[in-house]
Amino acid sequence: MKASKIAYKPVGLALGALAGMAAGGLFKQAWKVIGHDDDAPDATDEDRDWGEILLAATLQGAIFAVVKATVDRGGAVAARRLTGTWPG
Repeated sequence: MKASKIAYKPVGLALGALAGMAAGGLFKQAWKVIGHDDDAPDATDEDRDWGEILLAATLQGAIFAVVKATVDRGGAVAARRLTGTWPG
């Protein structure tokens, strides 16, 4: 494995953690608008129906995937600008 890939690993992990936190915050804000409720349903919420639970899960997954891809790609582009090599 190249040294640039090894050196990028901790950066990638830190960016991933930040992406997860950002995605969680975005999901909470989106659910307040879409769900008209402060708390998104959990799969085991007895008072919520299937449609609401599946909508929340779909929205959460989509937001997480977009934020993660954006952060991962931005980190890789920044690493190439700094080092001249692609980290992936």
